[in-house]
Amino acid sequence: MQQLEIYQSLWAMEQRRPGQPEPSPEQHFARIAAAGYAGVCLDPGLSEIEDSLALKPLFEQHQLGCMVNAFPETVAELKPLLAMAKELNACQVNVIGGVMPLQARDAVPVLRQWLADGEAAQIQLLFETHRDSTLNDLYYTLEILEALPELRLCADLSHFVVDREFRAPISQRDQAWIDTILQRSDCFQGRVANREQIQVQLAFPQHQEWVEIFKGWWRQGIAGWRERNDGEATLRFLCELGPPSYAITDASGLELSDRWEEALLIRSWIENIWSELDSQP
Repeated sequence: MQQLEIYQSLWAMEQRRPGQPEPSPEQHFARIAAAGYAGVCLDPGLSEIEDSLALKPLFEQHQLGCMVNAFPETVAELKPLLAMAKELNACQVNVIGGVMPLQARDAVPVLRQWLADGEAAQIQLLFETHRDSTLNDLYYTLEILEALPELRLCADLSHFVVDREFRAPISQRDQAWIDTILQRSDCFQGRVANREQIQVQLAFPQHQEWVEIFKGWWRQGIAGWRERNDGEATLRFLCELGPPSYAITDASGLELSDRWEEALLIRSWIENIWSELDSQP
């Protein structure tokens, strides 16, 4: 039977409130576990490997799965990040590469090497759609997908909405591009954007059109994943509502909404989508 696992980002647990200390990793892990998430996602670059490995006892203590968003700045840096992920028993690694050739064709050898590194490490390797990374731009990514049919994505669609300044309602042309991205995606991330803001407040009336657009895309992506995969596969969805400056703040540097509660809301939407698809013949 296909399974759904919903993870919470450790980066998204950062509060960055003026004049207030940050909670400890121990506090974050305890809160994530108490809320019933399946696991925690880490976001290390090469210099943060030791700090990430130090969290292994917390994963074990709270019986939480590990996901890794890896940030290699060179081709060679992915291998040690994959070794770290293996040590943490990570379910998958989503690559947000810092190698960014100007032409898509010049990125193909880089991505081929990283795919080979993932295969050698025997870990599921996906490539995240993310600004300021190898897959910075929607059109560039579409060229990559055509050149590398074996490459699979972790879809954070918020970046492409801002990247291409999509208008609502979504045009047939833009929806066709998103269709291609969703068909090539094996993991999805939870954040709602509009054409000018990477992360909007989920309850504000002015953002409801975009909330519905993203819920529709997640439903489409999840339904497509279920059709492509066998009955024993597991889909992982990552709630990743970033701290300031992803989160919009007021003049005092305080956020306009509660990201923890918003992440739980997104989780409920995804669980409902999964249940509704379960009930379909």
